Parts: sequence; C-alpha cells; structure tokens
Amino acid sequence: MSLENFDDLLAESRRQAEPQRLLLVFAQAELPPDATVDEREAFKRGEGGALAPSVCVDKLPEEIGTFAALIDEARSIGVHWDVIFVAAMGGRGGHAPNSDEAVQPLRMMVEQIKGGRIGRFLCVDRQGQLVQLQRAG
Repeated sequence: MSLENFDDLLAESRRQAEPQRLLLVFAQAELPPDATVDEREAFKRGEGGALAPSVCVDKLPEEIGTFAALIDEARSIGVHWDVIFVAAMGGRGGHAPNSDEAVQPLRMMVEQIKGGRIGRFLCVDRQGQLVQLQRAG
C-alpha cells in the first residue's frame, strides 16, 4: 500500500475489511506573539511557526467523495487551514463507528496536535499531497 495523496487515502479506506470513519483536523500555521524578527522572516518564507487546530470533523469516506469536494466544503463554511491531520477509526461487525464514538478520539487528536505530538497522523497539504512535517531544531 503506497499512499501519496488524500484521494489514495480515501480509496484505501474504502477497501478495508471493516468500514472506516475518518477523523480530520484542519490546522493553520501561526506565530506566537513574542516571535523574534528572524522567526517572523522565516514564517514569511513558509518556515517555522506552530500548527493550531482550527476545525475538526469526522466523516465516512463516502461522505467526502474526493479531496476537491472536501476542500470546497471547507471553503463554503469559511475554514482557514494550511494542513489537515488525518486518522481513521475502524468499524466492527460491518458497521462504521458513528459520530458519537468519534467525539473523544477527535478531542484527543486536537490535544495531541496542540502539544506537537503529530507522528501518529497523516498530514495533507493544500494540494492534497501527503507530507511529512519536521520539527524545528
């Protein structure tokens, strides 16, 4: 299984033995108010900053359709984002988890992102490509 973009992820989630529910956290890059001049310059070049969750949602893969459809939906409700973090919940007995079952895992996901613990999640850029983020050292 080789995933390169969000649509590959959707296709793979639909092929799983048990139905899936996708957990999506839209995040935007931001600088802290006390950022240095160098940090501000790097941020202008698209480097540095922190990713802050702005909106989270759970959806069945069938409810998304394509990456383009997801982005159109986000745009229509005014969501600003730079990356999307994605996780999946597997179903049982042929039934996908419902939205109520996704509430706590989504909350935990948001808290992990706030704390910089993002290694467990797929990350998708604005073009729908899977990306790997690196921590500034």
